[in-house]
Amino acid sequence: MIQAENITKVYKMGDSGNSSLQVLRGISLEIHKGDIVAIVGASGAGKSTLLHILGTLDRPTEGNVYYDNENVFAYSDERIARFRNQHVGFVFQFHHLLPEFSVLENVCLPALIQGNKLAQVEKKARALLQDVGVESKSSNKPSQLSGGEQQRVAIARALMNSPKVVLADEPTGNLDTANTQQLHDLIWSLSREKGQTFVVVTHNEQLAKQADRIVKLIDGKIGGF
Repeated sequence: MIQAENITKVYKMGDSGNSSLQVLRGISLEIHKGDIVAIVGASGAGKSTLLHILGTLDRPTEGNVYYDNENVFAYSDERIARFRNQHVGFVFQFHHLLPEFSVLENVCLPALIQGNKLAQVEKKARALLQDVGVESKSSNKPSQLSGGEQQRVAIARALMNSPKVVLADEPTGNLDTANTQQLHDLIWSLSREKGQTFVVVTHNEQLAKQADRIVKLIDGKIGGF
């Protein structure tokens, strides 16, 4: 479903741009529908950079990313933004819910960006909140939820447009042990019940071991254990 070929990322450093930092060095991998893939590695290994490129939040310096055999980086920036909204869901360590909106409105947001009306998508948003176990909190503001509940809402929001893949960057990094385990269980149940594909950057060994596949980055390259 997703194929990354020879992904390289170099950042220009300093005001003059004369120096550079190479973060990714020829990464190639395939991700299949319904897989849970864990990306692990030391800090600075390039995990988040790879995730952002897979999700089209950033462009590679070299290399291509294909979704169902289409090279997404051949698209214009505007088309990439539409593609990202329609086909990629994101969950971050800090949930990035909009504090002025209710839980339900936060979940509806990706569909509203597409031009849908709230009344058209509210039913699906409520069903997703029920799937992740926080439907009773739909009228609350994010500040009224626990950290674990906020991440559940973030997962529901990521699923709103029925994406091909959900990319999660340390989704349990800010949670206690109990909420971490609950979120792990939720990701796995969604993957198995809905056939949802997840790519998860994590330092959590338990989460990584439950994945269908582990990709370990070492100094910007895929390495072994």
